[in-house]
Amino acid sequence: MQDLKITFKIEKLPLYAVSQKNGQRALEIQASEGALNVSIWYDYEQRPLILTSCIGEGDMVELILLDYRIELYINGKLMDEDWPAGNRLFCLSDELDLDIQVTEHHHTESELPSVISSFECAEGWYPGDGVFVGDCMPYRRNDEYHVLYLKDRHHHKSKWGMGAHQWEHISTKDFKTWQVHPMAVPITDKEEGSICTGSWIKNGDTEYLYYTIRRGNGQSALISRSVSSDGYHFIKDKSFCFVISDKYDKASTRDPKVFYGEDGLFHMLLTTSLSANNQGCLAHYVSRDLEEWSECDEPFYIVPNGDQPECPDYFKYNGKYYLVYSLRGRGYYMISDKPFDGFALPQDPIIPCAGVPKCAFWNGELVFTGFKVINGYAGSMTFSRAHADNNGILVFEQM
Repeated sequence: MQDLKITFKIEKLPLYAVSQKNGQRALEIQASEGALNVSIWYDYEQRPLILTSCIGEGDMVELILLDYRIELYINGKLMDEDWPAGNRLFCLSDELDLDIQVTEHHHTESELPSVISSFECAEGWYPGDGVFVGDCMPYRRNDEYHVLYLKDRHHHKSKWGMGAHQWEHISTKDFKTWQVHPMAVPITDKEEGSICTGSWIKNGDTEYLYYTIRRGNGQSALISRSVSSDGYHFIKDKSFCFVISDKYDKASTRDPKVFYGEDGLFHMLLTTSLSANNQGCLAHYVSRDLEEWSECDEPFYIVPNGDQPECPDYFKYNGKYYLVYSLRGRGYYMISDKPFDGFALPQDPIIPCAGVPKCAFWNGELVFTGFKVINGYAGSMTFSRAHADNNGILVFEQM
């Protein structure tokens, strides 16, 4: 399927153009006073993907239709985007009404510098221009606090509701000035429905990002990873991929938390459900080298009420072991004196850091990062710091 570029100028409003194939609409452009809607059909789904923007007479419109991404530019500025699946019905030889130019597009990706830009204060921050902060994944690297987060457009409605999330990346040394880095894990294949939440771990000189790829239509999620030598430019590791066993719900598996245990093994916790009774749980896998993973006999944790425990986190702090997870967006923590079992909820187990909080160490304390909802899934970034009392109970404070 050829990549295409469609360009035209808004000479007069209203504007309407349509292309049909075998009696079915393939591409439709509608512009009225103040609003532009572009509908594009694929054989994956009966409903089109729709890109929208504000518009006015004299504006230049450019549509970029790639195999795995579509983009809408107005006067050279990206205004909307989505991520298709299947085959696009509209092709280069198809006709469109009006003075609309359709040409073949040759797309290239250039490597970005380690730091793209900077901004002040990440509390309450989101990128803007229709982009919001979803699940956050903090990580301490040297003297920097990094946050990977799910880039969200359309409040989880992109790609016919699969989300089409990708991992963006920011960091700070003082929680005042933040640097924006290249996207850590983009969608680069139309089979990728969404890059789900995961975790970051370093082994030797290599930085690893572990995540699952949601594929839709009941297909098994793929446990995957990207690797980096500098912590800023990550490459998808095409040689690494596996699927969870039939013991678990393969399609809903997501959010791998990878950590190095005191037993000398790497551990992976995965959000899923037991196939036998649909009980939400954290599946448990182990590895000696991060390459070959073996399933443990029992889940790491089973949720009593059946909900899936999302976005797990695990760490040792002041001699205690902590398990963190979220139920329907709200964060909870459990405490144990042992590394892999005996976890119990404290009297008040809720983490007051908005949506799906996870943490990293900073100056002797735990700093949790989450997001505050804005009009649906995703919103703005938020933080909460915590320390433990003598019993291991976490005491939370605002940053």
